[in-house]
Amino acid sequence: VQLQASGGGLVQAGGSLRLSCAASGRTFSSVAMGWFRQAPGKEREFVTVISGSGSSTLYADSVKGRFTISRDNAKNTVYLQMNSLKPEDTAVYYCAGGAFSIRRESYVYWGQGTQVTVSS
Repeated sequence: VQLQASGGGLVQAGGSLRLSCAASGRTFSSVAMGWFRQAPGKEREFVTVISGSGSSTLYADSVKGRFTISRDNAKNTVYLQMNSLKPEDTAVYYCAGGAFSIRRESYVYWGQGTQVTVSS
């Protein structure tokens, strides 16, 4: 599975962005898909994950209620809708494929990352 993330950009605090992650490969629907982010000087951290069927999701406390993950298995794409963005959401966002987990080590496939910058 190869992953290509897109949709990042510069937005003001309180604004919204939608990230997309397009996947190649026939096994997309069997793979849980997650989003992680890494701010400058910080460790890469878990944001959210969705199961292969889309029936289960998990969110980091810091984004719960503001971010929504979804997937369209017919299009081999996973989305991250980000609302009420805060400056502390500024980071490079990575999509990843693997097991349904909050642990970075559980993911085998990684996209190249897309920059999200939230100005105050």
